[in-house]
Amino acid sequence: MDQALRAIEGWRSQGRLVEVDGRAIFSVDSGDGPRAVMMLHGFPGSSFDWRRVIPLLAPHARVVAFDFLGFGLSDKPLDARYSLFEQADLAERLAKTIGVERCLLVAHDMGDAVAAELLRRSQEGGLEIEIEGVVLTNGSILLEQAELTPGQRFLLSMPDEPLPMPLPLEALLPGLAATFSTEHEPPREDLEAMVWLVGHREGDRLLPRLIRHVEERRRNLDRWTAGLVDFPGPMTALWGEQDSTAVVDMARRLGELRPATEVQIWPDVGHWPALEVPDRVGEAIVERLGRS
Repeated sequence: MDQALRAIEGWRSQGRLVEVDGRAIFSVDSGDGPRAVMMLHGFPGSSFDWRRVIPLLAPHARVVAFDFLGFGLSDKPLDARYSLFEQADLAERLAKTIGVERCLLVAHDMGDAVAAELLRRSQEGGLEIEIEGVVLTNGSILLEQAELTPGQRFLLSMPDEPLPMPLPLEALLPGLAATFSTEHEPPREDLEAMVWLVGHREGDRLLPRLIRHVEERRRNLDRWTAGLVDFPGPMTALWGEQDSTAVVDMARRLGELRPATEVQIWPDVGHWPALEVPDRVGEAIVERLGRS
């Protein structure tokens, strides 16, 4: 655990807390230049998941990665609802607060749905930032094709309210490890860091509420599918084929619904491309920046 804590402290030292609507949001702001990349993490991760990709992008653009409310090093109020619509509000207001007016969105997992909501708002003329393109990585963009993990099903079976007591965090490690590919298994310290960030400031008590994003995705499937399919700018899907939850058929289906989408499928990668093959993810994003 010592190595995991050192990695977390190193990550914390690279960022700062930004006040957004009275909440403290942890944000890392790296690189410089006229281009900007905003990175949206997934569940149950945090901006920490992007830490090996950001250095590859920083020579080419300003890179912003932040923790959604309830995640990582950001505030985790027990009384918040954690709607994806509110997380999209947060992303938009954070961008405005730190001076990002135009960006390439890069998203993973739950962050894909937040990206889809931002795209839909842009199409409706209700977004204050300009999205020049989007890069999606493994996430349940078409929820009817998703295969929930046993852990997700267990959390969804609980009442939609904070737990009275923290969870035994060690119990989360096997389920999390199973979402990685067999070719790119994470070091033990990486898994421990991810789980520690879940439990930071009693965030593990929020898991039965945070997982409700799955139900929210189902209710808003048409809206968020339209957000992706109707986006007029460049879109890339980078997908690990060994993902048993956000299955690869989702990326293929997106390519059918939106033929202009560039779909890259990696047979040796699981649910966490940015952690498993950060060099490939970074190279793909830099290549997209070069074409935009």
